[in-house]
Amino acid sequence: MEATQTQERKPSFESVWAMLEKISADIDRNIEADKKRAREADRAYKRVNKRLGLYDNSFGKMLEHMVKPNLIKSFRKLGFNVTKAHQNTRIVDEDENTIAEVDFTLEDGDKVILVEVKSRLTTEDITYHAERIRKVKAHADQHGDKREYLGAIAGVVVNDIERDFALKSGFYLIQPSGKTFNITVPESLCHEK
Repeated sequence: MEATQTQERKPSFESVWAMLEKISADIDRNIEADKKRAREADRAYKRVNKRLGLYDNSFGKMLEHMVKPNLIKSFRKLGFNVTKAHQNTRIVDEDENTIAEVDFTLEDGDKVILVEVKSRLTTEDITYHAERIRKVKAHADQHGDKREYLGAIAGVVVNDIERDFALKSGFYLIQPSGKTFNITVPESLCHEK
């Protein structure tokens, strides 16, 4: 009689298979629901990111207009004889391909200062600006322009890491101070101007 009771307790192959199919169907439904939630979250993220991008771009343009009036005056105080200033410069090659876009370009005879303005400065911004200057200088060299190309970078929010990185990268660092801004000269250029 014990053998019969043991056999009755064992589930049949068909019942185990049915249970596995139900579990599999539940898993599939959960996966599809998760995929749907992920797609919805991705769409929401893109909408928010687009709004923030528009906000950041507008804020960046506002910063450029705040920096512009005192930029020439501040670099003149540092010993530069700025004779030309351009905003939103687009540098192109012979085929009109964009080599670089620069927020401000200041010219001082034998020197050109390329200024980038950011609301929140990151190390990536600094690295990108260094690459931008390298490209512009290479383009200038190809056309016999032997002026020295310098970099400056402005930021409203600048953490110590970014500050140190910008200065070690040889950039003039422009930061807000009261109603205007201060320019910190990188040590590597302190003796030149």
